Amino acid sequence: MPNSSSIDSAVRSEADATPGGAPAVKRSAGLGAVRRALAHPSYRSYTAGNSVSLIGTWIQRIGVGWLTWQLTGSPTWLGLIAFADLAPAVVVGPLGGVLADRVDRLALIRLMQTCSMLQALALFALTALDAISIGLLLVLVLINGIVIGVNQPARLALVTALVPRADIAAAVAINSVTFNLARFIGPAVAGVLIVWVDISAAFAANALSFIAFLIVLARLRLAPEAPRAAAPRGLAGLVGDAVAGMRYVLGHPGVATLLGLMLALALAVRPFIELLPGFAAEVFAGGAETLATLSATVGIGAVVAGAWLAQRGDPRGLTRITFAATALAAVAVLGFAASDRLWLALACVAVAGFALVAAGVCTQTLIQLSVDGAVRGRVLSLYGLIFRGGPALGALAMGAASELAGLRLPLAAGALAMLALAVHAWRRRLGASAALEADAAPAD
Repeated sequence: MPNSSSIDSAVRSEADATPGGAPAVKRSAGLGAVRRALAHPSYRSYTAGNSVSLIGTWIQRIGVGWLTWQLTGSPTWLGLIAFADLAPAVVVGPLGGVLADRVDRLALIRLMQTCSMLQALALFALTALDAISIGLLLVLVLINGIVIGVNQPARLALVTALVPRADIAAAVAINSVTFNLARFIGPAVAGVLIVWVDISAAFAANALSFIAFLIVLARLRLAPEAPRAAAPRGLAGLVGDAVAGMRYVLGHPGVATLLGLMLALALAVRPFIELLPGFAAEVFAGGAETLATLSATVGIGAVVAGAWLAQRGDPRGLTRITFAATALAAVAVLGFAASDRLWLALACVAVAGFALVAAGVCTQTLIQLSVDGAVRGRVLSLYGLIFRGGPALGALAMGAASELAGLRLPLAAGALAMLALAVHAWRRRLGASAALEADAAPAD
């Protein structure tokens, strides 16, 4: 990895405007990094509203899964509903990236959040009136999947308008912590609502969470962005912009390597989470409590990773951490696949959760810092596509292979393949680090 002086010499001014106008990243570590990021009023308000919305999202996910089971009692329908939620990102994600680079990102987010709120209200009304069917549920979940696919690139790209460059690393990590904390809180609240009220209450709670977030979004005041070049109109223009974004990624020695690693991780390692129910029942001879323990342990590792990166603050060295985290995730999942004792499996999934989030947060931070502002939305749309679509495809392949070869072998094979790729990529870390961290040096 280049030393500090070689990185300092490569520092250049940011092409697009950022809050505070800081051209270089100042070093900030410890809890001071977290406090500094949260000291920006716009980011603090956004984080509070986003946290409420994320809890509502997880409440609804649990409600949708339980409603699907009530309506059909079919694992196949559970898979179809999950696919309808995740698959649209593969199709509309690149379009969302183009829109994020063309239009007012905050206005786009407000519109998409309003659409998601209306979807939650429709679910609430149909369920409360006992008019819901599995066909209607599939359509509504598909619609929301499309909305999320369009919305996600703009939400990811918005962070550069909420905090100065010096605080991007901490801000991205804080976002990860809030997401993973919502994974704990949301299902717990959903369980209470479903048991003590009604399943429709879960959808009502999600709709209310959008109202809180929309109020925050309406009050946000962002620093002005640099003028954007006029873009060609029509479908051909949208496709051309999407292709240009892909060319930019393929031509960037650092971003191309990072996204390639993330894709491999999503396909070969990340699907262990979808296979946890099978491991809980067949390998560890447990029930719902064993599954809950495994899932919660993954979440604990994820929260620890986000908190560590948030307090770390300094973006230098994130490339090395990313490469190491991909290898660590592969080793941890390989250990999990070989485990026949629950305590050892719990240790492995905690490490895997830590490594997966560390790799993801570092990747997103490096993209935010290193890519040209004119294509940031499109590049982040590819990150979001991998984040949502990769695990769905990987789980589908792992599940099919597990029907033939059992649970352990496909997971172990995927982890071994990922480990080999991570070792190969480690040899290229110096070139990738130079390309990704040129603008990450601390300002004097």
